[in-house]
Amino acid sequence: MIFTKMNQTLVATALLVTSMMLGAPTAEGLLQEKQGNLRRQLDADPSPNSSPSRVELLTAGKFAILSKTGVSTVGTTSVTGVMGTSPIAATALTGFGLIADSSNTFSTSSLVSGSIYAADYAPPTPNMLTVAVLDMQAAYVDAAGRKDPDHTELGSAGSIEGLTLEPGLYKWSTDVGFTSSLTFNGKGDDTAIWILQIDGDVKVGSGAEVILRNGAKAENIFWQIAGSTEIGTYSRVEGIFMCNTKIMFKTGSSMNGAALAQTAVTMEATTIVKKSVCDATVGCIEG
Repeated sequence: MIFTKMNQTLVATALLVTSMMLGAPTAEGLLQEKQGNLRRQLDADPSPNSSPSRVELLTAGKFAILSKTGVSTVGTTSVTGVMGTSPIAATALTGFGLIADSSNTFSTSSLVSGSIYAADYAPPTPNMLTVAVLDMQAAYVDAAGRKDPDHTELGSAGSIEGLTLEPGLYKWSTDVGFTSSLTFNGKGDDTAIWILQIDGDVKVGSGAEVILRNGAKAENIFWQIAGSTEIGTYSRVEGIFMCNTKIMFKTGSSMNGAALAQTAVTMEATTIVKKSVCDATVGCIEG
């Protein structure tokens, strides 16, 4: 009996040694192999950058400033691009020293590089503005309706001061603001998109700035704001600001992008440079 057990033990030991010499997998070897396979899979298939699709402005992309209840300015303002208001008349465009074109389809101003349009100008201007305002509203609804945000309630009680935002969909149920800086990092992709869904107001502190890095572009940053927007004195912002109410630019403030307001836009010695996309496929013509 003892001899039989010893033989069984010797046989088992011999089989174990043989399997190790031939490379048969042991429990430890199988675990190491699985871990190695998982590591190789993660290295070979990294998670892609998530970036939402663009918010299409359509013909609203023609404008540096587009509003429904007027645009006003005091001081030495400079607007590079086209400006328009509808359904209100040209009397709601104040501080620009408007000079009517002989066709009465648009006006010009020493403060605005492009044409200026109002709802009471001669055809085809009223219809063009009606379509542009509808496109502005549709873009706002599109941005507000995007589902499954990548980030919610980022920052502290709506303060996004000093944060760096990578491409994606962001949502806040509060007011949002920053006092010094906010950075958008494109991660090397100049087509990357940001959509910021904000249920309250936006307030940019005096002297604050938006910084674009690694391919981020103003034309690809969409601010959807349910409340009002205040751009503080001598601050600089970047992006397409789609505001459900008014946009207020304080003294010396500036924007690269577009101000699309469903009420009014007010400026105090403000600089605005249009960076929005004008979609030629739907009849949008720059200028």
